[in-house]
Amino acid sequence: MMLLEREEDLLNSREVARILDLSPDTVNEFARKNILPGFKKGKQWRFRKRDISIFNKKQTREIRGIA
Repeated sequence: MMLLEREEDLLNSREVARILDLSPDTVNEFARKNILPGFKKGKQWRFRKRDISIFNKKQTREIRGIA
């Protein structure tokens, strides 16, 4: 059974950019390069809040050297 993503659980590039302190263009580039987990919905990139939260925590740990 496929679970449908609730619209409120999805973020656009601008929202992700704000969370990660990046530009929306960088967020889109990271998505294209599979650095950030995302998917295309029409012409726009969409990101699951949960995936961005996990990515952000992982990056913070790597920066601090806690890996």
